Amino acid sequence: MKILITGIAGFIGYHFAKMIVNNNVEVIGLDNINNYYQIGLKYDRLAALGIARKEIMESKLLQSVHHKNLKFIKADIADSYEVERLFANEKFTHVVHLAAQAGVRYSFENPRAYVNSNLVGFANILESCKNHSVEHLVFASSSSVYGRSKQIPFSESDVVDNPVSFYAATKKSNELMAHTYSDAYGLQTTGLRFFTVYGPWGRPDMAPMLFANAMKEGKPIKVFNNGKMKRDFTYIDDVVEGIAKTMHYKNNENPPYQIFNIGNSKPVDLMDFISLMEKEMGVTVKKQMLPMQPGDLEVTYADTGKLVKLTGYKPKTELKNGIKLFIKWFSMYYN
Repeated sequence: MKILITGIAGFIGYHFAKMIVNNNVEVIGLDNINNYYQIGLKYDRLAALGIARKEIMESKLLQSVHHKNLKFIKADIADSYEVERLFANEKFTHVVHLAAQAGVRYSFENPRAYVNSNLVGFANILESCKNHSVEHLVFASSSSVYGRSKQIPFSESDVVDNPVSFYAATKKSNELMAHTYSDAYGLQTTGLRFFTVYGPWGRPDMAPMLFANAMKEGKPIKVFNNGKMKRDFTYIDDVVEGIAKTMHYKNNENPPYQIFNIGNSKPVDLMDFISLMEKEMGVTVKKQMLPMQPGDLEVTYADTGKLVKLTGYKPKTELKNGIKLFIKWFSMYYN
């Protein structure tokens, strides 16, 4: 088995690579290391995988000093020539595609970035998977595709034709594009709708990191929709375990296309999440209550029944323990 992980310098990509390299498989990680958030965190994730920042060059495969079965290449998935060249040279059996322009709110400010990465880039990945007989493409979708659905919990069978952000629209488009390639070419594709992933090495633009930074610095936190929100917080270790189970899943349906929710199936009040963080950090933070932001959802809640039935997925990390592990890492990293 030879796996390509796109977005390996990202939050989920880093953790999946960290887990899978211990399973005696060959791994190549790709990332363009863009500056959507501070690139230092991305380079530090790569360093933890044995990829030194000073050694990284465009389009050059670099061997990890920690793992003999891991290599890295800095490249952009929107570059069709570079993507095709990599696939032709490396002959991947599996692709875990996690690279994307992230962020719901930012998609209102810079939609072109989402077109280039999430649409053009994804089309390049699909085409190269088809051209080089990849056995299985697993790709990141998002719980944001559910929009303002009133049907709780969210199920993969729900109609998701009304996205409320351009980011969500690109992720729904990815699902449609993948279905086309599965139907037309027999390429096995599986989309994963992630639900509020948190944990060590998390993204700085996500609520847990924003809250932790504010608490550390004694600043107020912004609480949208006046705190009347629920999130299906899912710890990163449970997410990457779900990705691994999905990658090994053999779909015998025609077309070989599947969508899975990956979540904890236990939505938590945002104010309760903040309280647990305050307790763990030993502070009480001032809260700036604000209205709902464009593109946000009031509730996310994953029905993971299909994933459990077909792969045996079972999240194990309770929220209290997950927050403890996150704060432990945060305190060490930012000190």
